[in-house]
Parts: sequence; structure tokens; C-alpha cells
Amino acid sequence: MTSRRSFLKTASALTAGVAAVGTAATGCAVKDPSASNATGQDNGAERVRGFDRVLLDAVATAVLPAALGAPGVRAATDAFVAWSDGYEPVAEEMHGYGYADIRYLPADPSPAWRAQLTALDLLAHKHGTDGFSTLPIAKRQELLSAVLRDQRGDRLPAPLDANHVAIALLAHWSSGPDAWDAALGARVSPGVCRTLGDATRKPLPVTTVTAPAATEPRA
Repeated sequence: MTSRRSFLKTASALTAGVAAVGTAATGCAVKDPSASNATGQDNGAERVRGFDRVLLDAVATAVLPAALGAPGVRAATDAFVAWSDGYEPVAEEMHGYGYADIRYLPADPSPAWRAQLTALDLLAHKHGTDGFSTLPIAKRQELLSAVLRDQRGDRLPAPLDANHVAIALLAHWSSGPDAWDAALGARVSPGVCRTLGDATRKPLPVTTVTAPAATEPRA
């Protein structure tokens, strides 16, 4: 039986810890995903959004830490979907210090991620099951380990650079404030606005709560 720890090792996911990954889109100003594209880059084409939540939730319970509990896993998955749906492909990047050339963000990775969810389900069917979401968590991890066995790297990529939806989901959660707080044992909450009065205060410790085990996802 493949454990969650061995799956993460196979995916080369958490060997460098969450402090080494890139930062997801967390911050004070959050762009409304429903807002129109200011650059007009979609040329009137309607962008496909969203994921098969039964399949995505099945992946989430297999790759995200069980200590999050079912509500935490669901919240992390909701945040990933909202971030993906709000992503603006090939948008102009903010100018970094020291260069003046215009740079653009990558193309939308979500179509490939949706296709990978479908492929996981098809693969599970080929193994004589009723689908990926019906597998026990350990079996999902075993199948994902086989799919991701050729992944290389000693740390998680930034979510946009993840070439598989399982790694993208894990990378997005790992780069968020909740993961940083869990890793450091204190409420540092990077990327989250705080008042000036809190700036010099020692971060509060993370309250230790025994979270319920992650349950099977529901539609």
C-alpha cells in the first residue's frame, strides 16, 4: 500500500518544504474573476472555467495533508479553483526591478489540468474500477505515483509551472498563508494584509486542533 508520504516523495513535492515554493496569488488586492479582460485578449471567445469537482476532490484528498481535515481540504480545493478560474492568460507581468522589457504570463494551464483529470479517470477504468473517485485514498495515491513517477525536482514548482493537476493543487496550497503558518507553527500569514499595529508584534502560535480525517469527496 502506497502511503501519502511515499506519494509525495514520488512526486518530488515536499522535500524542500513549503517555504521553498513560489507564492500563489494571495494578497490584499484580489481581482474579480468575473471582471472583463481589460486588455481584450480574449477577442470575444468565452473561456472554459471550472473542473470536474468529483475528480478534483478525489485528487485533493489524496495529495493534500490529511491533517487539514475534510473542511480544510475542501477550502483548499475551492481556493485552487477560484485562482485558476480568475487567471488571466498571457497578461502583462508587473515590471521587475532592473529590466524594462515587457513580459507576459504563461498560457492558461487549466485545459491541460482538466484533461489530466479525465485521463486519471480513464486510467482507473482501465484497471477494472468504477473510476478514480471511487478508489480508496491509498489506491488513488498508488495510481498517481505511477502517473508522476517521471517527475523531477527537489521542490514544488510555482503553481503555474506545475505540469500535472495534482502537483498544481498541492503547490497552490503550499504557497498559501495556511501552509506557511502550519510549517512555521505561528500565524505569520504572508501575503495577507495586517494593520500597522500588528507589524512589530510576535506572531501568535498556531492553535493545535486535532482535525478530523479527510473523508471521501461528495459531488
